[in-house]
Amino acid sequence: MPLNIDTAEEGLRMILKDYHEAALLYLWRLGGEGASSRDVWMQVNEDLTGERAISRASIINFLNAMVDEGVLNYTETTGKGGYRRIYSMRYDEAGFKEHVARQVIGNLLRDFPEETRKAIKRSGRAPS
Repeated sequence: MPLNIDTAEEGLRMILKDYHEAALLYLWRLGGEGASSRDVWMQVNEDLTGERAISRASIINFLNAMVDEGVLNYTETTGKGGYRRIYSMRYDEAGFKEHVARQVIGNLLRDFPEETRKAIKRSGRAPS
């Protein structure tokens, strides 16, 4: 899932839609326990009450994209109707933020190496 950065937003909303953020926050609250897409979908819609309803397909697509991105892990279990995935976080919240920062800075250094180094130096916040 490519990151889209909205610099007008703050915090996780700079890179995540509201329901993406709600899904990850729910999985972080669970710790390593994990949850099915149904559980995540129900919790996201509860957390966003009054804002809008999110489809289960949107949640499944997001969760699978986060698996592909290496942010989430999953295990498959059998249940009524066949197999289902139980999603869990690969990173805690701080680890996720670091993952995003590494990705963004790495891409900036790849595509605009001189300009990125100058911008970091001028900001007074050189990466360690």
